[in-house]
Amino acid sequence: MPIDVPIRGDTIRLGQLLKLAGLVDHGGEARAFLADQRVLVNGQPEHRRGRQLHPGDVVAAGGRELRVVAGIDPMERRGTA
Repeated sequence: MPIDVPIRGDTIRLGQLLKLAGLVDHGGEARAFLADQRVLVNGQPEHRRGRQLHPGDVVAAGGRELRVVAGIDPMERRGTA
């Protein structure tokens, strides 16, 4: 079962998602992770850390399955949007 990872905005890069999910600590580590690990985006192999992901995309990496979901805008939570 995928772990939902909420993002701000409409897209996130694969390297950023790996950092947000705690699989890597920084961009250079993301590059090495993608070179060493099998990473699938929506079931297809992916090696580019700059790959744009959108809500609904599923990333399998490091023994985890992550689903990109739209986060709640902080202004909406306050009722001011």
